Amino acid sequence: MRYDSAYYAHGTPAERWERARMFFDARDYAGAARVLVGLVEEVPEQTGPRLLLARSYYHSAQLRRAEAELRVIVERDPVEHYARLMLGRTLQRQGRHEEAESHLRIASALAGDFEQA
Repeated sequence: MRYDSAYYAHGTPAERWERARMFFDARDYAGAARVLVGLVEEVPEQTGPRLLLARSYYHSAQLRRAEAELRVIVERDPVEHYARLMLGRTLQRQGRHEEAESHLRIASALAGDFEQA
């Protein structure tokens, strides 16, 4: 089924957020990303839509795009635990294990998961 691109951009930001969440919950990650791209452009300061966009990219194997969105979040909010975790996992999936390790350690520390000595 092919949707017109106007479908993805139609409605208020709140309506598009709900539509993107429905696509994501239905595991149509590419559809969710189509909705979220415009929403992120419209409200770039909001973390929620950008994080869901990154997750949509991650689950649809668009790893470079996921990485780019996650880096924006981490740059703006270095203590955003979930974005750090996702960035680490995204880098792992790209075979960049050494680079991923620092983000995963930071995410673990932010979550309070400290190793016992």
